[in-house]
Amino acid sequence: MKRRTLLQATVATVAVMLSMPALADSMADAKAVVEKYASKVSAWDGPTSGPKGAAGKNIVILAGDMKNGGILGVVNGVQEAAGALGWTVKALDGAGSIGGRTAAFGQAMALKPDGIIINGFDAVEQKPAMEAAKAAGIPMVSWHAASAVGPVPEVGVFANVTTDAMEVSKSAADWAFADAAGKPGVIIFTDSTYAIAIAKADRMKKEIEDLGGTVLEYVDTPIAETSQRMPQLTTSLLQKYGAKWTHSLAINDLYYDFMGPSLASAGIAGDGKPVNVAAGDGSESAYQRIRAKQFQAVTVAEPLNLQGWQLVDELNRAFAKAPWSGYVSPLHVVTSENVEFDGGPKNSFDPDNGYRDQYKKIWGK
Repeated sequence: MKRRTLLQATVATVAVMLSMPALADSMADAKAVVEKYASKVSAWDGPTSGPKGAAGKNIVILAGDMKNGGILGVVNGVQEAAGALGWTVKALDGAGSIGGRTAAFGQAMALKPDGIIINGFDAVEQKPAMEAAKAAGIPMVSWHAASAVGPVPEVGVFANVTTDAMEVSKSAADWAFADAAGKPGVIIFTDSTYAIAIAKADRMKKEIEDLGGTVLEYVDTPIAETSQRMPQLTTSLLQKYGAKWTHSLAINDLYYDFMGPSLASAGIAGDGKPVNVAAGDGSESAYQRIRAKQFQAVTVAEPLNLQGWQLVDELNRAFAKAPWSGYVSPLHVVTSENVEFDGGPKNSFDPDNGYRDQYKKIWGK
């Protein structure tokens, strides 16, 4: 019996020793990714040439849900860029529902705009309306209407603007893995209404599991209903998993807008566990939580204002029948350590890379 116990202990020790180099490699890889995207963004790597700015254009923004901080940030960027060109902008709010977005699209078509910006919902959801816009010869560009960057010809989108969604997801998962010293117990929050949300959540799940962490649960709950669902859902998950739940990974910040009170009621400190990490979008409320260390530690932010400028530039290229720019905007891992740079005082990721001047130069403004 003693020999068997000794043998078992030896086997266990060897297994641990064999796993240590693998864990060290995984930690090093995860930390390298985080460090890469947490650094300051100061160099312009976008387009430097393109068509001059068209004059007198009327455009409509179809916003998926203006309560979503990412969508609102893009709207603000579009309005700022369009102002530099002298364009007229009308923003219509889909109010977080398919019916609301359908009605907004109908209203947009009635306005007979020169161009349409799809902002924050799947293009395929409104395929009949988009086919009508395509048939009418109305150029369309989009933000987060598909999982990939660039043209979406099957629905008539000239260019879909986003960061590399898979890199956003990977960097969020890598941060959680490193923060948990290689032993995270993760709950992932996503919304199957959106193809990009599922793609991001799947990527986070794969990354955590490939590194050797544990995904406790994969929760599919609608973004539009987070205010109603997240308080009770948070309480239920705490009761189910307790201390095993070390980190949350959500496809955007909105899920954490409504978790804090439930966590506080359970006696969890603002910087306690579970540690909340968002794979996008870098909303104002997320920046405030990270700065205050209150129930969110990280957001992998997109340069929402810059992306608004890119959308206007892509639409201008569509008007001129030029190719899309090919630009993939930068992402930024925002933590309490770096929250003050790259636009932090504005509660957004607004890189100091001169993008406004670069676009104005292209447009001849």
